[in-house]
Amino acid sequence: MVMESKRKAEDFALVPVQKKARNEVVPSKNKQITQLQPAPARTSNLFAPIMVCEGHEGEIFTIDFHPEGQYFATSGFDRKIFLWSVYGECENLSVLTGHTGAVMELHFTTDGANIITASTDYTLGLWDVVTGQRIKKYKGHTTFVNCAQPSRRGPQLIVSGGDDSTVRIWDQRKKQSVSILNSLYQTTSVCFNDTAENVFSGGIDNDIKVWDIRKKEITYTMKGHTDTITGLALSADGSYLLSNSMDNTLRIWDVRPYAPAERCVKVFSGHQHNFEKNLLRCAWSPDGNKVSGGSADRFVYIWDTTSRRIIYKLPGHTGCVNSVAFHPNEPIVASVGSDKLAYIGEID
Repeated sequence: MVMESKRKAEDFALVPVQKKARNEVVPSKNKQITQLQPAPARTSNLFAPIMVCEGHEGEIFTIDFHPEGQYFATSGFDRKIFLWSVYGECENLSVLTGHTGAVMELHFTTDGANIITASTDYTLGLWDVVTGQRIKKYKGHTTFVNCAQPSRRGPQLIVSGGDDSTVRIWDQRKKQSVSILNSLYQTTSVCFNDTAENVFSGGIDNDIKVWDIRKKEITYTMKGHTDTITGLALSADGSYLLSNSMDNTLRIWDVRPYAPAERCVKVFSGHQHNFEKNLLRCAWSPDGNKVSGGSADRFVYIWDTTSRRIIYKLPGHTGCVNSVAFHPNEPIVASVGSDKLAYIGEID
């Protein structure tokens, strides 16, 4: 069978075909692929921009970074203290047990060797970070201990406050409190000043009291909040105090010795307290340029201290955000919530 050769088309019927350049991107039918954008530049040494740590069996109330930044600790309703690695896959390194009530607040001591805890079992604990053992159990409060913080320098002191309306000073080496400051109302947050000569305390009477430890009396009172004060934090330079309150404001106070009588210098808003009435804590970034506080609306808020604007409103939690902490060396923020999760992520 003879195949006839195909008739050649006329010149005017030819359709020009453009050759593709080698590096040309072929448009895809899937619009999502063509619209992929490069990932934002990483700002920290975290394994991923956001890490989630799970393991707690109840609400997490408190978080703190180790002073050197390698570890962080969390605790809460399940009475367990979890120690986590910041880097790598954020492994759980150890679980410290011993409290018989919820742990309301924990902090690493300034040298990083110990963790102090305040609990609803009426006691405070001093824990060895390396061995995971409780070294000391401080008894004296007659009901729930809501808060505790260590001194930054000078003698190794701890200040605590509780529902028994007392603020107590403890020497880490002794079992009994070395000083008792009697308040008229339940104390929900406490903090030393930079030299550990004064103590700041806040409670259900909405005022921040400044105590002289030697004289055991109130030096002055800072008024402005209109509801319970749930968190206090001192700035890195010791000049300013940050407070969080159930009136849905975060405030900065000038606590230098000869500051003007009107010590409230900044007010921040945007976050929420709600019917849960959790003790939402607050925190400073190491450079003092940013502050953060817990919020019942499930977001982590970070404000710029100069402009007072919210610069981050971070989602993720499915429960009340109870406590936030800034990493001592890197642009990393960590938060814990009533959803039993701890989030650690990088910011710019």
